[in-house]
Amino acid sequence: MSTASNGAERRGFITGGSWCVDRNKLIEFWPEEDSICEILSEERRNGGSGSNLAIDMKKLDPAMPVETIAIVGDDDDGRFLQAEADCYGIDRRQMTVSREAPTHYTECFGSKRSGRRTHMTFNGVGAHLSPDHFDFSTTRARIAHLGLPGVHRTMDAPWQSEANGWVAVLKKARAAGLLTNIELVSIEPARIAALARPCLPHLDLMVVNDHEIGAVAGEQTVTAQGTDVDACIRAMHMVMNQSTLIMVAVHFPKGGLALVRGGELVRQASLAVPKEEIVAANGAGDAFAAGFLYGFHEGWEPAECLALAHATAGASLRGISTSGTVEPWQTCLSLARRWGSREAI
Repeated sequence: MSTASNGAERRGFITGGSWCVDRNKLIEFWPEEDSICEILSEERRNGGSGSNLAIDMKKLDPAMPVETIAIVGDDDDGRFLQAEADCYGIDRRQMTVSREAPTHYTECFGSKRSGRRTHMTFNGVGAHLSPDHFDFSTTRARIAHLGLPGVHRTMDAPWQSEANGWVAVLKKARAAGLLTNIELVSIEPARIAALARPCLPHLDLMVVNDHEIGAVAGEQTVTAQGTDVDACIRAMHMVMNQSTLIMVAVHFPKGGLALVRGGELVRQASLAVPKEEIVAANGAGDAFAAGFLYGFHEGWEPAECLALAHATAGASLRGISTSGTVEPWQTCLSLARRWGSREAI
């Protein structure tokens, strides 16, 4: 466990990694190749794990201190992201503006029919993010949240004597007294494993989905029938045994799981969000992580962390953007009580 867990004077989050522009498009359905569908609405919003968690956290609790470390281009999209950070009161002193490439952007398609989302991303200046951009020497944050391995070329490559740049940054964060968390992305399983496994000895927390925990553990957790909950639990135990994690949480459409080192496994069904209120799942995983990490930061029990995680994810489903419909944590929990839960998992 990091020394930060004993530092009561530390408070807040510092996010590092992806800040991109999401060009969100709500479509009726995802078409077959050589076919067509109508774009029902579109908007430009923030995206990326560093951005999403930072903004979600400020929406859950505007008083929570949040800093970020990122890289954007010297262009209109970069200025848009800087303005988004300022709008929510996020400390962006370590948001580097670079002329090496355009700002990272993602074309995000949300299907109205299925509620699922599809992303097509242009990494741009994000490929130039490196461990040299990360300075934890002056932060008083308690938790460092990093992402996304698999979409940042320099960070994904070996760095000096480390397996990749993510390991180098996690070691920096821990040395500075922070607890560490990393967010993954649902790419090819072997690629997830190659990038994430070297990070395990340097992590305190991990909040991932069913596909990602299976990839890290080398376990088949998702089948044609959906999530194999028992396989997820086996994978969580494998990852816990190979790491220094305090806690690992896994989310999937029907529910969530939390495993505490030396403690019990907590299961919790997801919310029965009315179909008519669901717009898109874009950012729901980030919202789940934000709710879970907020509860952890505040010293809540694992079941309470899962409850807020589900509530925050449920609130986020009501909009096409990643963070647009996230609300203060009390309001999210109120929505959850109104909606109720699915069948037990």
